[in-house]
Amino acid sequence: MAEKLADQPDSNAEKLADQPDSNAEKLADQPDSNAEKLADQPAEFRFTDEQSQLRAAVRAFCAECSDESSVRNSMESDPPFNAKVWARLGSELGVLGLAVPEADGGAGGTLIDQAVAVEELGAALACGPLFGTVYLVIPALVAASSGGDVLAQLVDGTRTAAFGVGDVAGEFDAATVTVDAVPTDQGWALTGTIPRVVDAGAADNLLVAAKGPDGVGLYIVDTENPGVQRISLRTLDLTRPQAEVELADAPAQLIAAAGEAERVITQALQVGSALLAVEQVGAAQHLLDLSVAYAKSRLQFGRPIGSFQAVKHRLADDLVALEHARSTAYHAIWALTNGTGDPALEVSIAQATCSAAFTQIATDTIQVHGGIGFTWEHQAHLYYKRAYTDAALLGTAEQHRQRVAELVLNNPAREAPRVATGILP
Repeated sequence: MAEKLADQPDSNAEKLADQPDSNAEKLADQPDSNAEKLADQPAEFRFTDEQSQLRAAVRAFCAECSDESSVRNSMESDPPFNAKVWARLGSELGVLGLAVPEADGGAGGTLIDQAVAVEELGAALACGPLFGTVYLVIPALVAASSGGDVLAQLVDGTRTAAFGVGDVAGEFDAATVTVDAVPTDQGWALTGTIPRVVDAGAADNLLVAAKGPDGVGLYIVDTENPGVQRISLRTLDLTRPQAEVELADAPAQLIAAAGEAERVITQALQVGSALLAVEQVGAAQHLLDLSVAYAKSRLQFGRPIGSFQAVKHRLADDLVALEHARSTAYHAIWALTNGTGDPALEVSIAQATCSAAFTQIATDTIQVHGGIGFTWEHQAHLYYKRAYTDAALLGTAEQHRQRVAELVLNNPAREAPRVATGILP
């Protein structure tokens, strides 16, 4: 039977080979094929020359001002960061308000510019109120368009802030609001307790969600007021402190009324979650670089430990996890910048992926370094604690995966999510 088929001149293989109008040739001859259309469009993740220069500038600044010894000194300081370095980040580099319009005192850039800087700051484990000030409060004030002098002072690094708004896995829930707002002759007075506020201990201002006569609004409070009490909490990550905030008739200014507060808070939480994901990518990249360098130099049985399969496979898995995390993080940033897609879905995908990748790589870093990786003298434990703290701040990976399932699988009427092709529409 095999010989008969081989001798047939009109076999299926020859017929297909002789057909000039085969599907492959048809696609190749089409000038408007999808491949050519995609090739003519700009890439989604292509950084500009200016962004590459920004990355280099922030990296050099961190090498000078945020090395390991500086981080350890900041952990033991009060406030737990160098105020002069923080001011330089705002006034000298201008990286605290890269996505803030120039009219409000910012650089007038995009969220992608901000993400580039945050990735490098995350790699250096930079100490300072980044989470409260840059990730959450500044985006909220920009969205509210009523930040005024406070926004300008946050951008130039002369003041800091914390975000006293409860969330459920990075999503605003009015039921979590535990503060009441009462109108006064001078404005508003806030009373209530807010548990576990990141960066609250050293913040000059607090952005607080409170229940007023018309519903939940967003208010700003000066922490120097006697009606504000902050109780420091013992936490796993000493580079990112938290505090419980108690308000007792604390004077406040209304930033977003009940009609727009939810929109402003949601925007801030989505931007904050996306920037946190990028920070996790930067820290994970630093750890992977550290592990690869150690695996090449550490000898065992006369060979570098990186030559052993167990180590090579572990580091290869970490690289795959890191690149996956980077793609999801920057896709979420791009979607928020470009205004396309579903920010809630893309931010949850990024948080689920980046949290899992960072914790995996942090754990593997300690394993690859062996005994030295477990000691207080090595920097691996600092990143390990940051990884597990970050993974719980705006929702765990499990919570975000559950949200993705609810948004995609449990809603048949919903349109299929856009697949990240790396191409702008």
